[in-house]
Amino acid sequence: MKRVLLIFSLLLLILLGGTLGYMFLENTSFWDGLYLTVITITTVGYGDLVPIHTSGKIFTVFLVFAGVSLVMYIFGRITETMIEGGLRRIVERRKMDKKVARLRDHYIVCGFGRIGRVISKILKENNRPFVVIDKNIEELREVERLGYIELQGEASDDDTLLAAGIKRARGLIAVVSSDADNLYITLTARGLNPDLFILARSSGVNGVEKKLMRAGASKVISPYYIGARRMAQLIVRPTVMDFIDLTMHAGDLGLRMEELLVSKRASIANKKLQESGIRKNYDVIVVAIKREDGKMLFNPKPDTMILPGDIMIVLGEHDHITALEKEV
Repeated sequence: MKRVLLIFSLLLLILLGGTLGYMFLENTSFWDGLYLTVITITTVGYGDLVPIHTSGKIFTVFLVFAGVSLVMYIFGRITETMIEGGLRRIVERRKMDKKVARLRDHYIVCGFGRIGRVISKILKENNRPFVVIDKNIEELREVERLGYIELQGEASDDDTLLAAGIKRARGLIAVVSSDADNLYITLTARGLNPDLFILARSSGVNGVEKKLMRAGASKVISPYYIGARRMAQLIVRPTVMDFIDLTMHAGDLGLRMEELLVSKRASIANKKLQESGIRKNYDVIVVAIKREDGKMLFNPKPDTMILPGDIMIVLGEHDHITALEKEV
């Protein structure tokens, strides 16, 4: 900005100096002097008004060198900015397209409002690949600044979702501002990928959740309902909520609650919980086990079998869970 102001200040100074010079040396009026200065430094030279006196001609020579050089520099910078800006946008767009094309088992976040920002931040913190879709250019600039992969367009458009790699995605999160938009996004996404996990935002209005589920949403969340429940629980069960916050947000004690998928190669697979050594070797508590059929076992007993495909919900310190995660 300072450079732009400096350039235009110099241009204004040359115009003013040229005008005053011709007024003094050629006895022109202010407007004739300005006119003569402009056609001189722009090399137009109509010939209808020319310097007559020797001093005016000498003045014109210096004015041409100073003024024409500055004008050429200004036009050069404008052209350079336009070309470089266009090329930069094309190059950046291609880089972004390549990043999207490399994504596998990623999440598509539709909408970068207040909720979308928080979701993206948490996905980033947990090393989950994702791409953000939004039609607002200002929001996309913020997405770019944060280093997320972004895609401009309507999230309910087939081409936009296909460009975001919906065929290869693990899940889609529809959190745009209106229920109608989230409904259209859900319908489109379910049609493009029948096996996709779809999490949709609801305003909490009666009937919206049913419509979203009918459209193909896997889960429907109402931020207002969850916020109200959380505020009520903080009043009724404050200690419980403090504990949940501690485990979900990795507080000062470093506690973390995580879910771990047991693979076939895991050393603890097909073993009883007491034989697995999870508590002894990793100092981690198994809070619950979810079977492949969806059955949830809370506070599993020591003789509970750990099977391949189970999802264990565990509680412990961050480093300990990370070590256990490598074993499963």
